[in-house]
Amino acid sequence: MTHVILVVEDRKDWSAYYPSQNLMTAREYLDGAPSPASGRVQVINLCRNYRYLGPGYYCSLLAEARGHKVIPSVRTVNDLSRKALYRLQLEAFDGDLDKVMRKHHKDSERLTLNLYFGQTEITGLAELARQIFDQLPCPVLQVTLRRREHWSIESVKAIGINNLKDSEEDRFAAALEAFNTRIWRKPGRRRKYRYDLAMLVNPEEALPPSNGRALKKFIRAGKDLGINVELVGREDYTRLAEYDALFIRETTALDHHTYQFARKAEQEGMVVMDDPASILRCTNKIYFAELMQAHKVPTPGTRFLYRDSEPDLDALIDALGLPIVLKIPDGSFSRGISKAETREALHRELAGYFKQSAVVLAQEYLYTDFDWRIGILNNRPLFACQYMMSKGHWQIYHHQEGGKTDSGDFATLPIQQVPSRVLRTAMKAARPMGDGLYGVDLKQSGERLAVVEVNDNPNIDAGIEDRWLGDDLYRQVMLEFLRRMEARRLGLAL
Repeated sequence: MTHVILVVEDRKDWSAYYPSQNLMTAREYLDGAPSPASGRVQVINLCRNYRYLGPGYYCSLLAEARGHKVIPSVRTVNDLSRKALYRLQLEAFDGDLDKVMRKHHKDSERLTLNLYFGQTEITGLAELARQIFDQLPCPVLQVTLRRREHWSIESVKAIGINNLKDSEEDRFAAALEAFNTRIWRKPGRRRKYRYDLAMLVNPEEALPPSNGRALKKFIRAGKDLGINVELVGREDYTRLAEYDALFIRETTALDHHTYQFARKAEQEGMVVMDDPASILRCTNKIYFAELMQAHKVPTPGTRFLYRDSEPDLDALIDALGLPIVLKIPDGSFSRGISKAETREALHRELAGYFKQSAVVLAQEYLYTDFDWRIGILNNRPLFACQYMMSKGHWQIYHHQEGGKTDSGDFATLPIQQVPSRVLRTAMKAARPMGDGLYGVDLKQSGERLAVVEVNDNPNIDAGIEDRWLGDDLYRQVMLEFLRRMEARRLGLAL
């Protein structure tokens, strides 16, 4: 259960709102906050300002020292104190902001708005408000937008609830209630669980790492082990610290909220799969190719091609032969990959890829009827599948016009039936990635084995990867989370 404490500088600042038994003044909180017998403490710091060494600053500082989760954190307070710091976090939003403002507010030159726990009623700006709150979690932020050549965020500052008037107070109260609804839990709901695990999913994702039935099986396996598994989405970023562990079941990327979730979970001292290092090592094919080469893991013949230097296509063909497989660094599920059958096609495909990436991977094409997928958890084999190529296509997934995606058949095998060479090579490829959950894809052509990629969040779908192990597959994953959470609680090495 989460215990919420609302901290105000003066009780008069709360006079416009319903009385709350969770209310404390800054002085009362600084003198000593109550420590519940069980559960976590979430502090919502509503002081008038967060100036360095002022009451608001000290409330956030001592909350962190006491092990309480607090909004805003000291890091957010410090970031808000210097424009150069928060601009680094927000400048990526300028492009989308410009499009929205030109569409909905084309006659404006400047716009100032308040964000209440990441919410705003200004037309078209709800998503931007949420993203700003993700980066700078603070109860009330005043954001100023300005148009010069393009719209950009001119300033962001925290304001106290004592400065709110009439309708602003109503919007704040509604946003606080919505935020608290995501924090508070019914007292009996979690009492029987030893740990809470957040499973990050995206219901709108076309090809998620786990289907709906698999997610239910993870939840059931966790429950049997005393782990409360809850599905969360990107909107739950600020709640992440409520949990003991994070399990990412959404396709990951470095420039994506999945990576931000992984980093925040790691910073909060949570158990996390996929961890940030695994995402970095696995999702970028350039990084992956270098890592495999450094550890002498067999891969298809590989060359890096650079946009700023004209590649010698004849030398490339001599080295790799035809056809040649081209990949952009961060493609997934057979996207961002093409096969060039001729020199002309190679030239054409490269020109298109160089518009997306400064570096393109060229690889030798190895024909096989199927790819091995060896699932590995904590450096041990977990499951084994053979994924057949999509009918009439050279890849497992065939993305067609109109958004339709076909995939090939599969066969799931017991680990004992996998050739030992395949297992050894898969283990060798996964070891440099870390000790998390991985899916190693290999091609086997005669005596030759070649690792194609290592996935940091491999598919675990009900009816496919679990065809051999059944429910025990989900139990083994949850057991590993349990082992790590117990070790973290006891201060033991993982």
